[in-house]
Amino acid sequence: MATRSLRTAASGMYAQQLNIEVIANNIANMNTNGFKKNKAEFQDLMYQEVPVESTSDTTSSQITTSNTIQIGNGVQPVSTQKIFEQGDVQPTNNLYDIAISGQGFFQIQKPDGTFAYTRDGAFKLSGEGKLVTSSGFILEPEISLTEDTVSISINREGVVELQESNGNVFVADQIQLVRFLNPGGLKALGNNLYAETEASGTPLFGTPGSSGFGELHQGYLEMSNVDIVEEMIAMITAQRAYELNSKTVKTVEEMMKMANNLST
Repeated sequence: MATRSLRTAASGMYAQQLNIEVIANNIANMNTNGFKKNKAEFQDLMYQEVPVESTSDTTSSQITTSNTIQIGNGVQPVSTQKIFEQGDVQPTNNLYDIAISGQGFFQIQKPDGTFAYTRDGAFKLSGEGKLVTSSGFILEPEISLTEDTVSISINREGVVELQESNGNVFVADQIQLVRFLNPGGLKALGNNLYAETEASGTPLFGTPGSSGFGELHQGYLEMSNVDIVEEMIAMITAQRAYELNSKTVKTVEEMMKMANNLST
């Protein structure tokens, strides 16, 4: 029984240690553009049925009954869930910054030809005149500026208009958004990128501002959705839970010591 108690308490300490690591990552990325906070999820482990005999007195005889009680074996971490709540949208006055207000992701093409998805709209202009991410990945569909371009305008539906030095204004392309039936199932790749998985479902393409898709805002960036107060409360709760599990280990150790003293 003592060994089971130690294992149970140890599983609780490990679970809270992982919980703290998730919270620490949230806090570390509180200023990361488009970052979505994580939440650790846990499950209880299998239960063991322990027989317990009880004796009751009657007027004629004693009756002994046998019951079982369930004793748990602790907790295990099972997953981390991305919380895709809207982050604050802040103005930057940079023409290449684009924020999504609502659902959707930008589609990005990586150097190996595969696609990834991001909420980070801090785009830059490459040497070839294409809009790229801070890591140099190309926005899809490609938005290319000419040598004569002096200004770029992007409306809420993603229509890109370019103005040339001679005063001509023309529509270059339209930015498309992607959404998923289960965005929480996306795989985080780092660099503010996500990858499609079986859990997320296949990407659904659409026009910004249409049904199910958010609008675009040029000259704005979406900030992280991390709430520092909420994370601090979660950290204190995890710390207290870790402390209580460590006290459980100490209590079981003292009980075992007392039992050894009785046997001697």
